[in-house]
Amino acid sequence: MNDVDVLVAGAGPIGLTAAIELRRRGVRVRIVDPLLDPPHYAKAVGIQPRTLEVFEGIGVLEPILDAGMEMRGQLVFVNGSEVSRIDLSTPDDVPFRFHLLPQYATERVLRDRLTDLDAEIERGVRVSAFEQDVDGVTVTLAEADGGETQVRASYLIGADGAHSTVRKGLGLSFEGGAFAEQYMLGDVAVDWSMPRGYAIRAMHQADDGTTDDLLVCIPLPGRGRYRMSMLVPDELAIGETSGGDGVAHGFEGTRTPELSHIQAVVDRLSPEPATVSDMRWSSVFRISHRIVDSYGRGRVFVAGDAAHIHPPTGAQGMNTGVQDAHNLAWKLALAVDGVAAPGLLDSYDLERRPVGEEVVGRTVRDAREGIGTDSTDVDFVTRREAQLLISYADSPITAGSTVPSTPSAPRAGERAPDAAGLGRESVNHPLRLFSLLGGVDHSLVLYADATSGAEDVAVLEGLAAEITAAARGHMTVHVVAAPTAQVGSTDLPLLRDTEGLFAAGYRPDGSTAFVIRPDGYLGYRGPLDDTAAVLAYLRATFA
Repeated sequence: MNDVDVLVAGAGPIGLTAAIELRRRGVRVRIVDPLLDPPHYAKAVGIQPRTLEVFEGIGVLEPILDAGMEMRGQLVFVNGSEVSRIDLSTPDDVPFRFHLLPQYATERVLRDRLTDLDAEIERGVRVSAFEQDVDGVTVTLAEADGGETQVRASYLIGADGAHSTVRKGLGLSFEGGAFAEQYMLGDVAVDWSMPRGYAIRAMHQADDGTTDDLLVCIPLPGRGRYRMSMLVPDELAIGETSGGDGVAHGFEGTRTPELSHIQAVVDRLSPEPATVSDMRWSSVFRISHRIVDSYGRGRVFVAGDAAHIHPPTGAQGMNTGVQDAHNLAWKLALAVDGVAAPGLLDSYDLERRPVGEEVVGRTVRDAREGIGTDSTDVDFVTRREAQLLISYADSPITAGSTVPSTPSAPRAGERAPDAAGLGRESVNHPLRLFSLLGGVDHSLVLYADATSGAEDVAVLEGLAAEITAAARGHMTVHVVAAPTAQVGSTDLPLLRDTEGLFAAGYRPDGSTAFVIRPDGYLGYRGPLDDTAAVLAYLRATFA
């Protein structure tokens, strides 16, 4: 037996998410990080609605909400005049709105959750080398005191950032380029009257319309606090990259901006006279856009910045990485348990790399042209930025579903919609589907339409038994019944679609079977009487 099931390199939000998801499934995990202390800078601050759904599933939603604040919109100023205002909201069918929380606070919440699951970060330890074979990965760990140890792991996840040792050890390409501009960041307080929860983007444009000066202020929890970013002055400009690998991305340079540097930009560009104070940290940083040619080989995988880097436009980076980890972890857990179908782990690259390619391309375009300039459909842009439109419809493990008769109905591979207004015996208040599923195993939701009667109970229970067996026990089951469906005698957990919101979101074609994956995506949909089709679908996931 190997020393550990999965070794995770990197204890940022991506590595922590992977480790939490693995521990929730009983997987033996070690997580290492070269930093002796957690970072205290706000590298990422935006948490998308889709990521809040992920955080609800892994059990950290409440502390994430408690520590943060809502992102309400953005005000844009050009040459001192307001030129646009964006008010952010999400459609009624989406449970969460846009949220703001500094990355160090997000990591603190995730660390606490990992501790609750009996795992701790090994600090001052980094992956320096590894070799893999058919049975596992031999990983060399370098310690802060110069010592080295070797550990034998079944799998290795590289969540070790833009300068990833794991990526380099796999020999993955990391193609892309770098922005010529250099920027500086500062976490400061400011005494202006801008509305709470709104980002401020202030620019100076020359007569020819080009932008030659820029100030972007992202609100942070706390009275008048913002993460401000702006073009770097000449005296702070960086020459060489800090990674030693030609990847010019992230915090760099030995000189850090002082409060006076930030105040000078605020004096030039602020929409009203303002004074900055109480600077918690500052840095100079560079932006690159790159993506790997594969998210994994054999028993070794990369996620987050180790796989893709891009401009911070639209707060897509950390959120994309968290969903990388969320996608990978449940598949690895099935592999560790010995019940994963051949090819299941290959689906991680097949599903997530197209997402990374789209995000890299879009954020580069948005950094140059602005978010949403490619579409006039506000609902589409909002859902896309909220990461609600990601689709794995072309994945080999979502094959075999029936195409729904309603074009707007969710298809296999798309995000499974939440459904509120569900009723249950002995419960006074309406329930939400997402809060019931758990997200550890796959979920089978059997919809009984209004024509269903007592004679259909045996069909529901028989199908549930067959599917649970095919999933090797990794399946929870719920029946969602139309208000007038006569299936109250079933022994399966029974929910009533009292307000019709499940039917409105899922658009079932009569009585329908839905399989929802642990990462919240619809894996399968089809009629209740097509047992062969759903079993064929499950064979792509479970051995």
